[in-house]
Amino acid sequence: MLSAADIAPGFDRNEAPAPETDAEGPVRRCVVSGRTGPRESFLRFVAGPDGTVVPDIEGKLPGRGLWLTVSREALDEAIAKNAFSKAARASLKTNADFAATVDRLLLRRALEGLSLAKRAGAVAAGFTTAKALIQKGGAGRVVEALDASRAERARLGGRDIETISGLTAEEMGAALGRDNAVHVALREGPLAARVKTDLPRLAAFRGDSGSKG
Repeated sequence: MLSAADIAPGFDRNEAPAPETDAEGPVRRCVVSGRTGPRESFLRFVAGPDGTVVPDIEGKLPGRGLWLTVSREALDEAIAKNAFSKAARASLKTNADFAATVDRLLLRRALEGLSLAKRAGAVAAGFTTAKALIQKGGAGRVVEALDASRAERARLGGRDIETISGLTAEEMGAALGRDNAVHVALREGPLAARVKTDLPRLAAFRGDSGSKG
């Protein structure tokens, strides 16, 4: 993925006009649908110096943001309708495997967030340890594997706690240094908040449900 340092020399650093606001703060507008909402529900793209569209998953690259609803369908439509070029008022192109690149970057960020939470001691992985943390009242939310059976995902039932998804058991295991992981409890804090944002975005892009409330 390109960093700000990689592409800054050729960028137009003029920022976009101040975003619209609502009662909860700034909102962004989708370049395809025109829908507005908080930035967490959108993906940010910028125009690279070589005339390509660059995914800005971290939201840190310089330049005017081109915002898109988080879904593969929205991205396909944006490419088909040349929406990025129209929004940027410049000729922009995307690579043939652009959607796969976006998926890969979203997955990488989700895995990194979960791995960082583990290293910070904010993760209880596995049914027994997750259940123990929940019973002690130390869990802010639970992450469950997308491909776990309904019975497996119901084993931690009977709790008033937010449950999110977005990764398969194998992907969760890879982030946590295990073969597979079905249940993960997260202690409340900034890393848990990052996971809460990243996983549903990945799930939404893939067409899955990333949060069950």
